[in-house]
Amino acid sequence: MSIFGSMKTAVSGMNAQANRLSVVSDNIANVNTTAYKAGSASFSSLILPSGGGDYNSGSVETHVSYSVSKQGDTISTSSNSNLSIQGAGFFVVQGADGKTVLTRAGDFAPDANGNLVNSAGYTLMGYSYASGAPAVVVNGFDGLIPINVNQSGLANSASTSGTFTGNLNSNATVATSGLPSANTAPVTANTQKSSVVGYDKLGNTVMYDIYYTKVQAATTSPAAPDKWEVAVYRNADAATGTGSSFPYSSGPVATSTLTFDTNGNLTGGGNFTINDPKTGGAIAMDMTKMTQKATDFSSKGSTNGQAASPVTGVSIDKNGVVYANYKTGDPKPIYQIPLATVASPDKLTPLSGNVYQASAESGVTVTSFANSNGLGYIQSNSLEASNVDLAGQLTDMIQAQKSYTANSKVFQSGADLLDVLVNLAR
Repeated sequence: MSIFGSMKTAVSGMNAQANRLSVVSDNIANVNTTAYKAGSASFSSLILPSGGGDYNSGSVETHVSYSVSKQGDTISTSSNSNLSIQGAGFFVVQGADGKTVLTRAGDFAPDANGNLVNSAGYTLMGYSYASGAPAVVVNGFDGLIPINVNQSGLANSASTSGTFTGNLNSNATVATSGLPSANTAPVTANTQKSSVVGYDKLGNTVMYDIYYTKVQAATTSPAAPDKWEVAVYRNADAATGTGSSFPYSSGPVATSTLTFDTNGNLTGGGNFTINDPKTGGAIAMDMTKMTQKATDFSSKGSTNGQAASPVTGVSIDKNGVVYANYKTGDPKPIYQIPLATVASPDKLTPLSGNVYQASAESGVTVTSFANSNGLGYIQSNSLEASNVDLAGQLTDMIQAQKSYTANSKVFQSGADLLDVLVNLAR
């Protein structure tokens, strides 16, 4: 056995345990780092050839791996820009150098420009809704732009469509005169009225009055269906001080006829357009869900569009869609956050800032939207904690210390044997 060889092997063992202790040190230092993935040191032996009665001691090599695929606990926060991934996947982020990488650290907050940036300085990337619902680029990062939550100004959209559902009483009396479509007073008492709000191109609210009047009852000889007249007027044009809205200052903006069969189902009409000359708008109305049954009149409807309203904030749903929230009106999607994954997440190459890049061992990056293709969902107001087991790290630290001490004893013994050899020559 070579004394020098045993001493070199002992040095190799001490280096290996020092590396293990360094990994433990990293883990303990990052125990509170958002979405940090614990590293672990493993060892492999290097055997040297021996022969002729002599044994040549080898050495030990250290390999460090990271448990990237193991999810940490979820922590609730008060910021809706703090995001965690429940399940598989990584956020796609971009560094100050323009390099696109992956991370699980979702502690994002708006910077001075309104871009969502995490504590390591990486900007969250996503697809814009500027040209409609986005499509993901599965094999690359083309089309991704920074998610910006600094939405300002007023937003509005003109109404272009509307729907109505409800019931017209089949026992209603047929009106033979004073029809609302004639815009004369008095109008027949055998009519029903409902109203709906729409929006013009400037975001002004425009109310429309809708009148339903039965103009024909079903007969069997000759066969004839039930018919109802629908007449629509601008509410702002209604007469005042007369106890009746008629006559309006301008004619109807739409008229239509609804035809029902003997079962009370709509068989004709139901689709018409409100053409408002004062706003220049056209609203396609859908009344195909109306029925005629022997019960009271009911009507419920709505239109699309939005009044001029300021943005009050943003929200992010489980699919990663970023919505601008308005003081009035429905939220509007502005971005969608994609998630990326690889075949072997534990083989990703870690970089500074708690980010990763794909390698030959991890496989190529595949991008998709949350809640699809095996990816998890995005949860706002939460962060993923480190997956470091502190008790386990303290145990590893003690083991590394004891193993280092044992290897140093081997080195010391070799040094003592060399002293014996030196003293023989004296």
